[in-house]
Amino acid sequence: MSEILPDGESRNLQLIAERMRGRRTTKLFLRQRVSKKLVHDAIEVARWAPNHHLTEPWHFYSFGDETIVQTVELIRTIAAETKDEDVAEFKAKSAAAIPGWLLVTCKKSDDELLQRENYASCCCAIQNLTLYLSEAGVASKWTTGLITRDERFFDLLKIDSSDEFVVGLIWYGYPKILPTQSRKGVDEILTEMI
Repeated sequence: MSEILPDGESRNLQLIAERMRGRRTTKLFLRQRVSKKLVHDAIEVARWAPNHHLTEPWHFYSFGDETIVQTVELIRTIAAETKDEDVAEFKAKSAAAIPGWLLVTCKKSDDELLQRENYASCCCAIQNLTLYLSEAGVASKWTTGLITRDERFFDLLKIDSSDEFVVGLIWYGYPKILPTQSRKGVDEILTEMI
């Protein structure tokens, strides 16, 4: 059994806090690919997220080159239907520059409470995944854009939308730049009850 240290004095606590604060969402990636092994290892860690009754409701879909090309074209189509051609071209060009694509879905349930618990578990799994990748120097963006709710996307990926829904499309790669951010103080978001 490890030595119990006073609150906050463990090097591991400081390190994990630093890592959580340092993880950033980015949209600009280098063209360098991330190894399949690293992504596989990140998924292995992701699956240890808390999940009530060990439902393990998540499924991960890793995109190959052909699937990325087809998805980029679908993004262009969807954007052209909802915006103008210039926006569609910009969105397609931006998407085509993303080196890594991973889709995370959640198993559907008729039980509303179970569905909420499963969704929360999938969100925790994505957080595990992105923190693991961040520690390896890989940045990510978790998107829930229009494509993630479009039936054509499910058809393209051969996913039965009556069985599962998209929690997030994770774009990842080595970052060109990492943005800086700030957060509200704890005193602004914490209410201590008696």
